[in-house]
Amino acid sequence: MKRAIFPGSFDPLTKGHLDIIERSVPLFDEMVIAVVNNPDKDPMFTPEERCRMIAEVLVSTDTGECRMAVESFQGLLVDYAKQKGATAIVRGIRAVSDYDYEVRMALMNRRLEPEIETVFLMAAEEYSYVSSRLLKQVFTLGGRVDGLVPELVEKKMREKTGQ
Repeated sequence: MKRAIFPGSFDPLTKGHLDIIERSVPLFDEMVIAVVNNPDKDPMFTPEERCRMIAEVLVSTDTGECRMAVESFQGLLVDYAKQKGATAIVRGIRAVSDYDYEVRMALMNRRLEPEIETVFLMAAEEYSYVSSRLLKQVFTLGGRVDGLVPELVEKKMREKTGQ
């Protein structure tokens, strides 16, 4: 059984995240979308709200034979991955700056838990500049985010902020 963890804040879930999920699904038997519970990041949505949104959006995603779950977690990612019986951690890379950070994280994770591999997927070109933080900034300043987040997520962002 090949189980992967795709961790992230997903605050909000972007089409870039969905692209990584859809492209990694054929590689694994099971995938856990793991919402990091990090209150230091000044989240727009609670971990529970993010999990519900992701689950709703994924209903329309063709996962083939891959089973998916959405959960939140706190603490060390490798501890969570080991607890879940994962063999891999999936990470998306948008730019060289992501690569530098992600390689250091992957090497530390390997040192902590050598049995778990990190799998890097390059972001699709059309989403290579998109980050949750940038989207929140643009959105809160009145900019358009249509096409960069699922419609459900944009609706929830509008409800949350009263826009």
